[in-house]
Formats: sequence, C-alpha cells, structure tokens
Amino acid sequence: MKKILSTATKVAALALAASTLSFGVGLAENASKFVGNITTRGQVRSDFGQYWNQITAENECKWQSIEGSRGNRNFSGCKAAYNWAKNNGGLFKFHALLWGSQYPTWLESLGVDDTKKAIMDWFDAVKQNFPELDMIDVVNEAIRTGNNQYHSNYPKTKIIQAMGGDNNGDYMFIVNAFKEARKRWPNAVLIYNDYNTVQWNLDQGIDLIKTIKKNGAPVDAYGLQAHDMMTQGGGANGTGGGGNCLALSSLKSAIEKIWNNTQTPMFISEYDINTSDDNTQKRCYEEQISYFMENEHIGGITIWGYINGATWLDNSGIIDGNRDRAAMTWLKSYLPSHPGNNSTGLLNSTPIEPEPQTPFKGQPFDLSAKIEAEDFDVPGKGRNEDGTNNNSYSVTGECNDTWNTEYRKGTSVSIGEKNGGLVLGCNPTGNTFEYTINVAEAGTYDIAAMVAADGSGALVFKVGDKVVSDSLTYTGSSWTTFEQVSGSITLEKGEQILTMEVAKGYIDIDWFQISKAGEGPGTGPGTDAIKQTVAFDDPSVRQDYHVFDMNGMFMGILTAYGFDAAKQILQTSNDVKTSGIYLLRNRATGQMQKVRVVR
Repeated sequence: MKKILSTATKVAALALAASTLSFGVGLAENASKFVGNITTRGQVRSDFGQYWNQITAENECKWQSIEGSRGNRNFSGCKAAYNWAKNNGGLFKFHALLWGSQYPTWLESLGVDDTKKAIMDWFDAVKQNFPELDMIDVVNEAIRTGNNQYHSNYPKTKIIQAMGGDNNGDYMFIVNAFKEARKRWPNAVLIYNDYNTVQWNLDQGIDLIKTIKKNGAPVDAYGLQAHDMMTQGGGANGTGGGGNCLALSSLKSAIEKIWNNTQTPMFISEYDINTSDDNTQKRCYEEQISYFMENEHIGGITIWGYINGATWLDNSGIIDGNRDRAAMTWLKSYLPSHPGNNSTGLLNSTPIEPEPQTPFKGQPFDLSAKIEAEDFDVPGKGRNEDGTNNNSYSVTGECNDTWNTEYRKGTSVSIGEKNGGLVLGCNPTGNTFEYTINVAEAGTYDIAAMVAADGSGALVFKVGDKVVSDSLTYTGSSWTTFEQVSGSITLEKGEQILTMEVAKGYIDIDWFQISKAGEGPGTGPGTDAIKQTVAFDDPSVRQDYHVFDMNGMFMGILTAYGFDAAKQILQTSNDVKTSGIYLLRNRATGQMQKVRVVR
C-alpha cells in the first residue's frame, strides 16, 4: 500500500501528476483514487476485496461501540476492519474520533474538566491501539445551522466546552480536536466529515472549513457524506431517497464552490442512493460517480454499504441477495477502465522531500544576547523519515487584547505589542515554540525569561523530548507587568533545536536569555526592563538595529545613535526599494518602532 503523505508534503504534491495507486484489490485497483465501502453488520465480508480497496467501519470504531462503560474498551470490531486493510493492501479510515452522537451515555453526566479528561483518554486509547492510521474522521457532524443547533447532539454533553468552546461560531472545539489528533497521528489524513453539505447546508459547511482553517486546525480534507444526492434527499438526519438524481449541474456547481472557497481537498465519504428503482439508482451512479472520479480535487469515494437490506437505508444497497443491481453492474464495467484524476496530493506514491524549519534570522542564535520569543524558527514542511516534525510551533489559545498580527503573518501565533516591544501572548498550557541555537561549549547555564501573567504560569525548555531546564515558575497579577524568572539549563555542544514549552498557562513571554553564570540579565524582577528603557533613551550610545518588513521577514542590521538616526538611515537607504511600513528593533533592548518609508 502506498504511503499517505504528511500534511505539508501533500501541498507540495499538488504540482505532481496523479500516480497510479495499484492497491492490488478492488474494482479501482489501478485508479488514481480509492473506491471503498464499509463493514456489513459489523463484519468484513469475504468478497470485500473483490470490489473495494478502502474500508471504514460503519459502527465498530465509534466511541459508544468501544467504551460502553468508562475505562472498559473493546477494539476488536474496529481492529477487524483495520487488519483487513493492512493484510490486503487497502486503506483504512477511522470513523470517528469526536461526534455529538453515538458517544458513551455516561459522558452526559460529566462536568467540563472530567469530559476533557475522558476525551483525551479516548484519543490516547485510540492512539495506543492504532499508532499508525491512514485517515481519520476527526470531528463528525458539527455544522451549526442556527440557534446553537448542531448537526448532532453536542449540547447534550460538555464536549464543546471541554474542547475549547464555540464562541459566535469560531468552532474552537473542532480546531483543538484536530490539533490533538495531529499530535498523535502526524502522518494521517485528518478529515472533517458532515452531511447535507451539497444541497442544504453548502454555505454553512464552507464557513466551517474556512473558520477552522483560519483558527489553526490542521485539517487535510473535507468529507462530504453525499447522502443528499437525490432531489428528495437531505432530511433531518441527512437521509437520501426519493425523486430523481440531483442535477449534475447542481452537483458540479456545489463542488466547485467548495473548492474555490476553501482550497481544501474533498472525500466523498458516505455515498448512497436510496431507491428501489434500479434504473434510477444506476443513473445517479453513472452521473455522480463518474464526476467524482474525474474531479481532480476529490481524493477518494466511500460507498456507504453494498448489500441491500444491510445498509442504514433500506434500498441503498447495490447487491440484492445474489443479484447485482444495475448500479453494481455499471461499477464493475466502469471502474477498471477509468482511473480518474487526482491532484489532491493526499494519495501519491512519489516521495517528496520534506523542507526543514530554518532559523528566523537565517542563522542559529548563539548565546551572546537575548532571544526574542516571537523570533521562533520559520516553519518548514512535512515530516522526516524518523517522524520528526518540521513545524516550529504548536499553539492554541485566544486573545482579548489588540494584537499585532502582521509580524509573523501566515502563522497562527498571537503576537502583541507590550513591554516596549513584541511578546508572545495568550499561551495556555502546552504551547511550544522552537529556536535553532548554536552552543559553543557543553555545560550548565543560567536561563532567564521575561514574562507576565494574571495568575500562575511556568516555562520549561527541551531538546527533543528531553527537558533540559528547571521549571521557570511565575505568579503575577497583571498582563502588563513583566518580570524576570530564572533557573538553570544544561546543553550539549553544537547546533540544536531548543523548544520552549508553556508548562503552565496562561502566560505572555517577551524574551529569554541563556548565559554563563553571573553574566546574564539583572536578577531582580523587572530589572532588565528598566535597563532597556535607559538604553532606548540614550542617543549618545551607538546601537545595532534589526530591520524587518511587516511580514516579519528579517532584512538586515544597521548601526545608529538612537532610533531617530536609525529611522533616517532606513528612510534614505537605497537598499529599501518598496514603500511601506518597516520595523526597527534595538538589538540589545528589544524595543521596537515602526518606520514609514516612501519610494
């Protein structure tokens, strides 16, 4: 079976021509995308591999099915589907991690904190049993259609509150679920899955995908259940059935609108045509499946059952007893000779080199000066063969202040103007930021950081998974009062990636500095901030200034006697070719000022 590429690698794969998957099973064994199906009454039929090369467990992987009583889990049914895929060269999709239906009933009695623990325990249990997954329906049926009505019964539990809330439709509970899934399955294709997304809630589904992507969800694909493929389909539970096939022009228009507005690859995740009329069912299959196969932005198709009488809708099966219905006969003829098109990059057999993260200033930090917290490494792409991630940060959290979003534009990091410069803000427990450093000599060093909090917070520093510093703890009473915390850190010699992790939040972080004992910044709270102000106001001292554009890209270093002189140099320099706003930052103090340049 071909390897599913990591998220960033998928993006690079878009430029490649679709390759042949050659799964070795199913009617679509030589197609550019999979055509799969589901278990039948909880079983994988002996004929499954004759027809299909992807499998989804209809019910056996749902939380309710696995953990009827808390802490007592039975994954056997789910593993049967998983093992079929692994043993027969097919793909497996886990369905579903988080859903407002078919959750254990005991979840309804839990408070917010206990619900969060139960969800994380569930995610961890799935990870333990399935450390490598091809695809995951991370969140299922969460479109909010109005008046806090969701597509499934999320409000019956504390799932939404436990996972970060949904403030005026920001869907942060979905965002955080995806982030937790990415931590556990870095190489899986992460899918948001929902119904009525073609006919009835097209715009609401588009809004959800755009919103969660904007808020930092690592969503790889949009699962369109496609139960609404008939003119009388799309009832309260997304059921199809009745009337004629959805007009092909309407289908094309909807799919194109989704792609144009979200730029997110799609799966047809639960396709069925519920009718007792064989000819109508065949006509829908001919028009719709053909279109799905040829649309380059659709990565695969899962038909939701194939044995009539053993599907969730009575007449949606395409094999009736021992008789192939007309739709099945057509599939057997069509799929072997129509490979289709696939430019999603979600399934591609061509290896693509990952792109490593890089130092923000073009070279590793040495230990001679403060490291501004907002100058974390430039994110790379994809994952390496050893599984290491080339992203340089991992964040959640929301800000109530006015924050400068321009400095590291394109990241989901909150950066605000405070303490005379820029700071990393709104950091809850678990946020991480990575910095490439170069250590001239192995040893134990002092480490200090300038932080603020309204309450208690803590930082630790890691190299890889190893904690190498003391826990730098802090208790404050104001988000505007920055004070210094300090401890020790032990480092090996050479270039390495240092991770700063929020061990307890919330906390705002201005800078940190690693130095030999007795050579670091002042030891008293706020001492260094006072020193910064003095230096800033002294134009008699020649100082270095880093220059950045408003996208946060480092442009170079200039030397001047105070900010006024530095501004004049920048405004008259021939090296600045474009009008706009630029940033000057005092290298020693971290103080920043904006400069308007006119060309």
